[in-house]
Amino acid sequence: MSQISESLLNQIRSRFAQIDHCPEQGERIFFENAGGALTLNSVLESSVRYAAIPDNQGRDNPGSHALVATINAAKADMRDFMNAPGGQFFVGESGTELLFRLIMNACLETGPGVVLGSTLEHPATRSACDRWARISGQTHVLVPHDDATGTVSAEAYAVAVTPDTKVATILHTSPVTGMGVDVAAVSQAIRAVAPDCFIIVDGIQHAAHGRIDLTAYDVDGYVISPYKVFSRHGYGVAWISDRLTALEHNALLDGPADNWEMGTRDTGAYATMSDVVSYFEWLGSQVSDAEDRRGKFLAAGDAIHAQEKALTDAMIHGTGNLSGLAEMEKVTILGGADNPVREGLVSLRVEGVASSEVVKRLNEHGIRTHLRKADHYSGNILTPLGYDACVRVSMCHYNSIGEVAKFLAVMKEIAA
Repeated sequence: MSQISESLLNQIRSRFAQIDHCPEQGERIFFENAGGALTLNSVLESSVRYAAIPDNQGRDNPGSHALVATINAAKADMRDFMNAPGGQFFVGESGTELLFRLIMNACLETGPGVVLGSTLEHPATRSACDRWARISGQTHVLVPHDDATGTVSAEAYAVAVTPDTKVATILHTSPVTGMGVDVAAVSQAIRAVAPDCFIIVDGIQHAAHGRIDLTAYDVDGYVISPYKVFSRHGYGVAWISDRLTALEHNALLDGPADNWEMGTRDTGAYATMSDVVSYFEWLGSQVSDAEDRRGKFLAAGDAIHAQEKALTDAMIHGTGNLSGLAEMEKVTILGGADNPVREGLVSLRVEGVASSEVVKRLNEHGIRTHLRKADHYSGNILTPLGYDACVRVSMCHYNSIGEVAKFLAVMKEIAA
């Protein structure tokens, strides 16, 4: 699959709000997609439409029936998009809240043993495992990630997993290094030794890149944050397997046994996930001749991967007559210049220039990036490298090579 054509890129960009401007800053290039992707115009329209509806779900009236139909359709859309076998989808407060809830119930219901994770992971999973393993009388073990590549391998998990591993967590893509993890291979390594282990995946950073296949992963939980995959803030989405569904969990007395939602959720949250799925389906139809939905989703993921690789290759190795980051003597790229598991993100440092200053100077030129500090969010990645901070430059398939060129021109001045 080759990168997205210019004509299709223009169509893609027209579907997103604030593609090249900020209402506060004015014209700008958005390279902060890992912190929250741009929002589909269709998501904004659905949000307004559903926010105006006074009816509640579960009543016997036409308005309520329509809300329930919207929710059911969204769950079916997400099942198709993620190729989910059985189980159920539900929404919660946020991706972090849902990860805590899934991990809590898995730990509380599995008895003494090991809770296995990795040092690559976001604190959403590391913190939840630390807390609930202690409360449940379990041992929390962290598999070391590879500092040089910025990821963690199935082989590393295989060394650490033991037959008494009861719960395991996997980060699908790092929000600091931008490197992906082979979830299917890690899951297989875990199940080879602990087949009944509950495996929960943080897919928050990966979702915008597409190519999600829960059938292939053989896991029990997968969580995303919709604001990082073209929707909006205010909710998270979780999928859980049938056996995780069956665990004891917070629920109303005498209510449905398999209900994991707490209270009445926003129907608009579900509706906007249908908008996201429809976008992936549309994109797949533009880049392939696939006739079935799954084929379109796969084609969309391949096109997104190709476009983002073209963008990161241009950023690292240069475009036109502009030198790439790898050719700038004072620039260090986390995870190395040529890393096959990179997903649309380049984190960097400039010798002699504080990362906060780099972010500030880029912003003065209308280029939005983000500072990652060695704090509770990113210290697990940066501290072992001896770094106090780095600059995260995160792209998405709707970004252009022209935007990368403008970034490189400014970086040339900063790194001179």
